[in-house]
Amino acid sequence: MRMLTLAAKKRDKKDKPDVLRASGVLPAVVYGRKSASMPISVSSAEFQKVWKEAGYSSVVSLKGISGDIETLIYDLSINPITGKPMHADFYVIEKGRKVEVTVPLVFEGVAPAEKLGATILRVMHEIEIKAEAHAIPHDIKVDLAPLADIGVHITAGQVILPAGVELVTDADEIVVSAAAFKEEVVEPTPAPAAAAEAAPAEGALPAEGAPAPAQGKKEEKK
Repeated sequence: MRMLTLAAKKRDKKDKPDVLRASGVLPAVVYGRKSASMPISVSSAEFQKVWKEAGYSSVVSLKGISGDIETLIYDLSINPITGKPMHADFYVIEKGRKVEVTVPLVFEGVAPAEKLGATILRVMHEIEIKAEAHAIPHDIKVDLAPLADIGVHITAGQVILPAGVELVTDADEIVVSAAAFKEEVVEPTPAPAAAAEAAPAEGALPAEGAPAPAQGKKEEKK
């Protein structure tokens, strides 16, 4: 189990989030099934270090508010322009109670089907599981060795999970497959059609050998 620590303090609701963020402080909230919501603040720089390690699947111990509170990062708002966190939600862990989380997949080994010309398609990059917080793995390994032939695939139900971890993702969903390699066929670009012969400009003489233009009927003089 991986557990990280982060200093936190209670936050006054009157504090303006933009002012906090400008001073390097990240506004956040911590709550749980049996815990009332509490506005808190943490160092933005320290949070980013913890977030990089924890993601949504590692226990984060918040220190400085009502003792130490073990939590999971439940939600995170990101500034779409700067890519920096704007607000974080921490969910209080209940001992003995399982939670559903999304855990990243890590592909290991070599698929024998590659030697047969197969293309390995990684369809899923994370999987949803259910476990007690302290049993949640940081990631789940997927061995590519079973992909021994073209057309073979590994489903979510075939992924080996650690003890105490239950699968939430549909067991029949394909995680990775060995697909037949198909070379992209580039259709030849047709040659442009020959431009129609342009009519001679008004007043220009026709080309030698070209038929003379038809003459319109002259109005008969009465």
